[in-house]
Amino acid sequence: MTDKRNGLKFPCLVLDHDDTTVNSTATIHYPCFVEYMEKFFPSVHLTLEEYFNANFDPGVVALFTEICGMTEEQMMDEEHYWAAYCRTHSAKAYPGIREILEEQRRRGGRFCVVSHSFTENILRDYRENGLPEPDMVFGWEYPPEQRKPSPWPLQKIMAQYGYEPEELLVVDDLKPGYDMARAAGVPFAAAGWANDIEKIESYMRKHCDRYYKTVQALWKDLFEQT
Repeated sequence: MTDKRNGLKFPCLVLDHDDTTVNSTATIHYPCFVEYMEKFFPSVHLTLEEYFNANFDPGVVALFTEICGMTEEQMMDEEHYWAAYCRTHSAKAYPGIREILEEQRRRGGRFCVVSHSFTENILRDYRENGLPEPDMVFGWEYPPEQRKPSPWPLQKIMAQYGYEPEELLVVDDLKPGYDMARAAGVPFAAAGWANDIEKIESYMRKHCDRYYKTVQALWKDLFEQT
């Protein structure tokens, strides 16, 4: 479907942050996880691939409670440790992301962010990578019931700008983003450029509306086939 507004296929992109816009799990979140586990849970050892898979399914909360065996209080302590770590570590945007955001904005479209990172860190990464600022950001600081996979962020975006579900495209590398989009009736595109993990790629290719192995493939679908 090509939208009548400025010829955009999707007037509003809804982007994940980590491993969709910036390369952060391998360079920031996993090293922080390893550091924390070595200090406080030395019996827990996950490879980077295992960490990716756990974040994919069952998700970050279950990773800490079910796999690492943390209590709610311990998980809050880890969250403070992670937040402090992220304040001093910035991630690099994937090549081509800036051009997509600039073209989306140039054509009169919008883009928002729904992420499991804190908004302050998301906006810092955008500034440090020279990316245009998002129209709306929904980060980890929101209550659990308003974070993805809840459809609440998408509902708020649609209410704010008057969009119909088919006018949004969620771009995310993990299952919580897919579940959020499905719950809201919004098209979903899998960002496959962050890793080459067979379990994740197989699931996304099977279930998602679109699967992009490269950032350039996303550009082509958004702007060259309208």
